[in-house]
Amino acid sequence: MKKKMTRTFLTLLLALALTLGLAACSSSSTETTTTEAEEATTAETQEETTAAATSGAEEPSSAAETAETQADTSSEGTEINIAVLAGPTGIGAASLMEANDAGETANTYNFTVSSANDDVVAGLTSGEFDIAAVATNVAANLYNKTSGAVQICALNTYGVLYILENGESIGSMADLAGKTVYATGQGANPEYVLEYLLEQNGLTWSTDGSEADVQIEFMDSETLSTGMASGEYEVCMLPVPAVTSVLMQNADVRAALDLTEEWNNVTDEGQLTMGCIVVRSEFAAENPEAVAAFLEEYASSIEAVQSDVEHAAELCETYGIVAKAAVAAQAIPDCNLCCVTGEEIRTTIEPYYNVLYTANADSIGGALPGDDFYFVAAAE
Repeated sequence: MKKKMTRTFLTLLLALALTLGLAACSSSSTETTTTEAEEATTAETQEETTAAATSGAEEPSSAAETAETQADTSSEGTEINIAVLAGPTGIGAASLMEANDAGETANTYNFTVSSANDDVVAGLTSGEFDIAAVATNVAANLYNKTSGAVQICALNTYGVLYILENGESIGSMADLAGKTVYATGQGANPEYVLEYLLEQNGLTWSTDGSEADVQIEFMDSETLSTGMASGEYEVCMLPVPAVTSVLMQNADVRAALDLTEEWNNVTDEGQLTMGCIVVRSEFAAENPEAVAAFLEEYASSIEAVQSDVEHAAELCETYGIVAKAAVAAQAIPDCNLCCVTGEEIRTTIEPYYNVLYTANADSIGGALPGDDFYFVAAAE
């Protein structure tokens, strides 16, 4: 009986042991499976994290490349040194100067405003200036004297010359006989235009005091304007806007003759064209697209000046093109601004050069400019 109970007890112990063993195996199997799943998940997460990190690293690289591309695009414009003359020849650039200061131009422009053709010519010759606004006869002179180192790329100002009188005796060119005309612009368009018109009207002239129908005395514009406004001189020749300033200061002075009208009375050869834009030939050859972009922006500038005279007048004072905005506002409508480019330049200016050459060959440097004088953008 005792042995039978012992066997039963052992049997129970064995069954219990087997049960516990199976439970342990099951637990171990579950733990192993769980661990493997966790490891797989962790590995997958790490791969995703690595991929995300890699992707994140590429994005900054892409952004850097984009920034570099944008920088390259913004730096595509060319730096151009430009000189403009104070007065009508420079007025058309006023709006472009404002746009340049605001960083809104295709190129970067460094502007210099000068009161003397000679200073601008010296800058062009030395390479200090790439583009400049000068008198049309000066452009031809410079071309001839530098063996084609400059080209004309735009016409910007038609006739702006007037004979002013402190009195009522002058109604025609013939009425200048016996008078002294104080004038500005010696060696430039004003001198040659005045002399040509006197000759075409049968008058002789002298600049050295020798006997002639008309005596001409040249002086700088500021001195002449001041003297005419004060009543010191009876008759003078001045361009707009100096004319406007004198008329505003002295009500007794009047515009007796418009020399553009007088020009048209004696010749139908070309249009009286006083101002233009020139570019150094070497610069134009190396930067044709930059020059073309400048011409487009310059044309827009002239249009803006003509369409908003009050604002343009303020800009003229700000940039030293005209001393006072009030004078500029009155003068701009009479400045005969234009922007003639491309093939039209030659058809407009060459007849005028022919007249000057016939009257005084030295006025344009001794010869008519050649074909290479005229710049035409590739697109034109």
